Amino acid sequence: MERAGILIIDDDPDISEAMKVILENRGYSVRTARDGTEGMEQIGAGKPDLIILDVMMNTSREGFILSRELKDNPEYKNIPILMLTAVKEKTGLDFRPAAGDESWLPVDEYLDKPVKPDLLLGTVESLLKKS
Repeated sequence: MERAGILIIDDDPDISEAMKVILENRGYSVRTARDGTEGMEQIGAGKPDLIILDVMMNTSREGFILSRELKDNPEYKNIPILMLTAVKEKTGLDFRPAAGDESWLPVDEYLDKPVKPDLLLGTVESLLKKS
């Protein structure tokens, strides 16, 4: 059985590395990217089974923009996206109810940072089963 491939797109190397270790210990193949541009390069080099995406990277909206680009692209629109961000902690705005809205926040699931390993793994497993 082939291991599911996960791409983490997050500008915080400590968070990316922590998630990578958690996911690899569960048997996933994990790649990382620091921003949307590098993320698109990684996706083009090999389509992942799931993307974990931050919101605030080079700009405060980069993750929102990238999620829309991916869901508008017929080649990538079926890749599940888990948006994992500290935007609520930093701005007080809660985007969870908007997750799944195809025009505003086209992601499959939304979690706030920091996330507990069990919740991360459970959400990843659930999204992969659906896809």
